[in-house]
Amino acid sequence: MLQALFSEGAFIVKKATKKRVKRREWTKADIKELKVHSKARTPVIKIAKMTRRSAGALRQKALNLGIGLGHQR
Repeated sequence: MLQALFSEGAFIVKKATKKRVKRREWTKADIKELKVHSKARTPVIKIAKMTRRSAGALRQKALNLGIGLGHQR
């Protein structure tokens, strides 16, 4: 969204600020849960909704752990 501001006859367009997403550390329980979902071949979208993490974050963590992720692999 853009906001228009009028200042002494000049027209200034200002961008609205987006809310920044804070990073969450991966706990041992999170990693264990990810491995369980890997063995069960749970779809990444379902895992993302359950863990409240993005699909990209899940895939990157799985790649770093050396495990496959998703039902199609």
